[in-house]
Amino acid sequence: MYTRFFLILSLFTTFSIYAGNNQHANTNNINITAVIMFLIFISITLAITYWAAKKTRSASDFYTAGGSISGFQNGLAIAGDYMSAASFLGISGLVFASGFDGLIYSIGFLVGWPVILFLLAERLRNLGKYTFTDAVSFRLKNLPIRSLAACGTLAVVILYLIAQMVGAGKLIQILFGLPYSMAVSIVGLLMICYVTFGGMLATTWVQTIKAILLLFGATILALAVLNEFDFSFNLLFKEAISSHHLGESIMSPGGLISDPVSAISLGLALMFGTAGLPHILMRFFTVKNAKQARSSVFYATSFIGYFYILTFVIGFGAIVLLTNNSSFLDDVGNILGGNNMAAVHLSKAVGGDIFLGFISAVAFATILAVVSGLTLAGASAISHDLYASLFCSGKAQEKKEVMVSKISTVILGLAAILLGILFEKQNVAYMVGLAFAIAASVNFPILFFSMYWSKLTTKGAFFGGAAGLITAILCVLFGPIVWVDILGNANAIFPYKYPALFSMSIAFIAIIIVSYLDKSEQAKKEIKAFDNQFVRAQTGIGADGPVEH
Repeated sequence: MYTRFFLILSLFTTFSIYAGNNQHANTNNINITAVIMFLIFISITLAITYWAAKKTRSASDFYTAGGSISGFQNGLAIAGDYMSAASFLGISGLVFASGFDGLIYSIGFLVGWPVILFLLAERLRNLGKYTFTDAVSFRLKNLPIRSLAACGTLAVVILYLIAQMVGAGKLIQILFGLPYSMAVSIVGLLMICYVTFGGMLATTWVQTIKAILLLFGATILALAVLNEFDFSFNLLFKEAISSHHLGESIMSPGGLISDPVSAISLGLALMFGTAGLPHILMRFFTVKNAKQARSSVFYATSFIGYFYILTFVIGFGAIVLLTNNSSFLDDVGNILGGNNMAAVHLSKAVGGDIFLGFISAVAFATILAVVSGLTLAGASAISHDLYASLFCSGKAQEKKEVMVSKISTVILGLAAILLGILFEKQNVAYMVGLAFAIAASVNFPILFFSMYWSKLTTKGAFFGGAAGLITAILCVLFGPIVWVDILGNANAIFPYKYPALFSMSIAFIAIIIVSYLDKSEQAKKEIKAFDNQFVRAQTGIGADGPVEH
């Protein structure tokens, strides 16, 4: 086991040295401080992974850390999982590019948490075991529901992974002088290492450490920005207006999203997509009971809300301090590395190379923590929902199930590397918005109806969820980003960037119509079984660790 970890660490060190000799790299631009902090963080997290690997003996340990995580730590880990590259790099980059409009993402990300708190957290913990699919299939047929939920999970995970890989690739590319493709590969290798060997326990500790570092680093960065303007928001906004090429328009909505359809669609995706994210929902099974699940949401919401206030300050600070500084701009006046790197460059502008190294290491830790959680959720969908529950009819040996999960991790890691290279030019917050759209169109409708609507049937859930998934994917493929920007076509077939308004509506309508039309004997049994499900969801009777009121 030691050999494997030292191998990964040595690979990372080799890549760093290679950067200094690569013909495409400029050794003068390599941030030695950042490299050292990267290596320190990686060494610590690999040690945690080794420790977690020794404690991971069962499927429960691998998927849910044996249910041993406290509400506070789980809330901090959820915040660490949720405050991704899209939040730190993407949203601050959007505020830098569009001003006020960048807040639409942070507000949307945040308002989804009350939905989880009041509608889902407790019931989910009482009904499920390893994944949210366990709760959905409680009274519905295993085969169609788990198959669909697994496909929805994988679609969300892959899109989310793309965003994180793009952010990580750009970060390492700038700081190490490495080619973008190699930078993405490094992240992929480390991600595979964490999940394969350490499971949920290692992932939780990496996410917790990362959350603390990110909150501390973002706080210092925001305070440093405000210090430049005598802690006056009026002065900050005044200077931002005079520095930005859009002028006063950065203080009004409409620059980023100009039509109401797109605005509503994005809002729905961010609000209800949060309640359908598999890697977030999975975290509620790591606590011992439903009471701790509720407290997890409370702590997570507090940390996340505070963090998004900081991104707003960071984005506007970047407008003033970077726009007129040629050292952070390329030959045509664009920020080096794209808008996603605004927060990273800002750290150098206010704190020099040492602070840049720290913030870069924090951003890197952020990405690694998120991709680890995502990959574990995707691997769980394959191993637990498909292999163990379907192919083996729930009779799979735990060792074989965990082995399938580890193989799936490697496959997902390689796929993430390839897709991260393909989507290099995309804003990471936008890519996450697409993931949220699919989560809101597939996972959330099925999860919501399964818990709150007694008339839901297997056919209704399957056809409704499938309709939402297919609609969302088609809208993305034929929309402006993929059809025009990626594939190079002149005009998009689907005119809107965000599909949630359409795909989510279709999913809800299809679920209701098909469920009402289903008069089969199986449907009658499923409707009748709702009462038993309701009792368990409310009381926790029959679940591991019943709720404490």
